[in-house]
Formats: sequence, structure tokens, C-alpha cells
Amino acid sequence: MDTLINYLQNHHDQLLYIIGAIALIVELSVTGLSGPLLFFGLSCLITGVLVSTGIVQGWEFEVLSVGLLSGVVALLLWQPLKRFQGNRLVQDTSSDMIGQTVPVSEVVTMNGGKVRHSGINWNARLSETATVELLDVGLRVKIVAVDGNILIVE
Repeated sequence: MDTLINYLQNHHDQLLYIIGAIALIVELSVTGLSGPLLFFGLSCLITGVLVSTGIVQGWEFEVLSVGLLSGVVALLLWQPLKRFQGNRLVQDTSSDMIGQTVPVSEVVTMNGGKVRHSGINWNARLSETATVELLDVGLRVKIVAVDGNILIVE
């Protein structure tokens, strides 16, 4: 065990490769490309290469290099990773009522109203993206969300 510790003390580049690899393995297997360990792991690997080539020498500059490169890698990879994750809209499946069309039983506005679903009058209100001010009795509307016991309609 002492020989391993002595070896790593004398070969900082190997230690940086090990730390970088562990960080990347944890990032990819546990957190799923959420960011911080990815940036840290890549900066450790880059710093290991810089130490191997002799560009960076001394543990103080190695630590500084890891810190600075983490910031640079984060700046360079932030947008591509954000695009990779995508900005797809996820369909709300929290209620089986979402997507159904129901009749308005009392005038519905942004502040409230009622719609009829399954023989019951439910509290309802217009969604924030609605293009009208109110919905008259008898109109058929679509349930787009459920907020507690209030149906959000358009």
C-alpha cells in the first residue's frame, strides 16, 4: 500500500488520470450527464496530459489548472449538453381527465367557472395561454391541466 501511495506522489499525472476516470465513471453511471463531475473529470484528464508533457509542474499549478479548466470546459460544453438534453415538452399524464373535451356548465374565466365531467360540475378556469377572455355555457372545451381540484381548460 505504501508503494502505491509513493508511486502516486511521484507521478501526479497518473493520479489525475485515476481521479478523472473515477469522476467520469460516477458521472455517467450515477448522475447521467448532469454536469459538475463531467467538467471536473475532463479537466483532471486534460491536466494529466499537461503534466505528462511537462507543461504544468508542481501540485499548486496542477490544482490551479484543474480549477481553471473546469470553468473553461463548463463554458464550452454547457450549450451543447443543454441541446443534447433537449427541450421537448413532456405531456402531462398526472390525470386521466387531461385531453378530454367537456361542456361548460357555468361561464369560465381566468378566475373561475364550472365544467361538467362524468356527471359532476367541476371548478374550472381558463389556462394562462388562452386567447379568449371567457367561455360561455354550452361550449365544449379541452382540459389541458389539473391544479388540485380545479380543471384548467382552453
